[in-house]
Formats: sequence, structure tokens, C-alpha cells
Amino acid sequence: QVQLVESGGGLVQPGGSLSLSCAASGFIFSMYTIAWYRQAPGKQRELVASITTGGSSNYADSVKGRFTISRDNAEKTVYLRMNSLKPDDTAVYYCNAVHYYTTDHYWGQGTQITVSS
Repeated sequence: QVQLVESGGGLVQPGGSLSLSCAASGFIFSMYTIAWYRQAPGKQRELVASITTGGSSNYADSVKGRFTISRDNAEKTVYLRMNSLKPDDTAVYYCNAVHYYTTDHYWGQGTQITVSS
């Protein structure tokens, strides 16, 4: 059974930091590009960051320099380190896995991040 399980969400003050984890199971993790998306109330889901099978990363302009994505293939886990958080970062954050060749994809259930004083 394929699973992507996000954890680490919560409430944080502006300027604070959080780390998200996405634990995968049920598929060959190392063959998938993993990405974090987010969706704020009333807005479309948007790409936050992604990391390829080779470890190359990509970031939305809005989070460059503040967020860092990384992966541990042995642990089948992807991390998102978020620094200097802003209220605009408030959203549900989703983990997504896409096969590098077939484009088969999976989604996690999401985890809420709220940035507020």
C-alpha cells in the first residue's frame, strides 16, 4: 500500500522555523521526484519545493533562501526546513511523489502550517 505521511506541522510565530517530514512507503522511493506543495484557503495549490532522484532541488521564488528541501533515500523520507516564516506561508502543506519516467504520482494527506502571532 502506497503511503506518504507528512508530519511536523503546527502553529509558529512570524520569523520562526519549522521542519516538515514526509515518510514514504509502498513504492521505490529513490525513483521518484518528491515535492512539497501548499494550499492556502481560497487559493490554488502551488509548488513550494521539489527534489529529484539525483538530489537537484527547485524552489518557488516566494520561499527561496528561506526553505530547504532534502531527502534521505535510505529512510525513504523527505524533509522541508522552513526558516523566517511569514503569515503568507500559512497553508496546508502536501507531499507529492512523481515517478521520474512514468509520471505515476501520489499525494500525502497534508499537514497544516499556521504562521501567526
